[in-house]
Amino acid sequence: MGKVDVLVVGGGIVGLAHAYVAAKKGLKVAVVERDHRCVGASIRNFGFITVTGQRAGDTWRRARRSRDVWAEIAPQAGIPIVHRGLWLLARRAAAASVLEEFSRTEMGVDCRLHRASEASHAAPGLRCEGARAAMYSPHELRVESRTAIPALASWLQAQHGVQFHWGQTVLAVEAEGVRTSQGMLLAERVVLCPGTELTGLAQPWLSEFKLKLTRLQMLRVRPEAGFRLPAAVMADLSLIRYAGYTELPSSAPLKAQLEDEVPASLEAGIHLIAVQSADGTLVVGDSHHDDETPLPFASEAVDRMILSHLREAIELEQCEVVERWTGVYPTGHTQDALVQAPHAQLRVVVVTSGTGASTAFGLAEDVFENW
Repeated sequence: MGKVDVLVVGGGIVGLAHAYVAAKKGLKVAVVERDHRCVGASIRNFGFITVTGQRAGDTWRRARRSRDVWAEIAPQAGIPIVHRGLWLLARRAAAASVLEEFSRTEMGVDCRLHRASEASHAAPGLRCEGARAAMYSPHELRVESRTAIPALASWLQAQHGVQFHWGQTVLAVEAEGVRTSQGMLLAERVVLCPGTELTGLAQPWLSEFKLKLTRLQMLRVRPEAGFRLPAAVMADLSLIRYAGYTELPSSAPLKAQLEDEVPASLEAGIHLIAVQSADGTLVVGDSHHDDETPLPFASEAVDRMILSHLREAIELEQCEVVERWTGVYPTGHTQDALVQAPHAQLRVVVVTSGTGASTAFGLAEDVFENW
């Protein structure tokens, strides 16, 4: 391989987003990935491009931009958009107050607040009995991440000439490119997207931030035949998880109430997200446990709590678990993403909030605009 303009280290969504933005600028681009395909956080998630509830400022701006990019390139790459929009169901009066306050902010534009009785007609499948309110956001979209990520890589190679080097571990970043387990790859510039590899090649530039990893648990469940969700679904616990809500004054009383009523769920870092796949199954989660090196063992008790919150939010007659898995992503930086510039030819980019699918394209545009 000859020398490229930009070499991206990491084949997850953050790396692919940087490859796309660089290729769109007319640059010669290559991606090197240690695994033979993407198997990490980028495919172990909801595939949910979340805008509403993201942290105000850069994260929200990047999410809106990334949503637009996904909407543009998904049809070109043969990636189905499985569904659009988000219903956020408030069962508690304190949760309804958070939604009311959020709807009055800049980020609540185009989001519509409903009484629970209205939502039951607008969103069949929601369990609105006993709920206080529901908010619909039109901003979200969802792809099936485990197929979307490889499809995106294939499209970048076929349509944008991006070269891929799978199954090569990068051992060092050097003046003329990177040294891998199979030799030298030459590049004018390098974008290092280490993902969860915080103790590896990127450690010298990340150690001061004291990042940790968050392990999450997720499930795929099969509802009764014919069951359809009108959009993605979240509930009360999300309002004390997403910074776009937690930074509102009204979130404090809700958090206190949840700490009193569902302390085990909060201790497990659970907040409900449910999305539906083309085959009718639901992807449901998730929990959050932080550690420097999370153990890989999933808890059945945590799965049961997730499913209990699912039944509180959705009218399900049947709920058969067909898959379970864990995911891991970096966490610990207050602004949701880190961009380090050790020298003129290198950028180190880490999404530190589990928002990679939602913000990576906007983040990559920021990186190249300022480089």
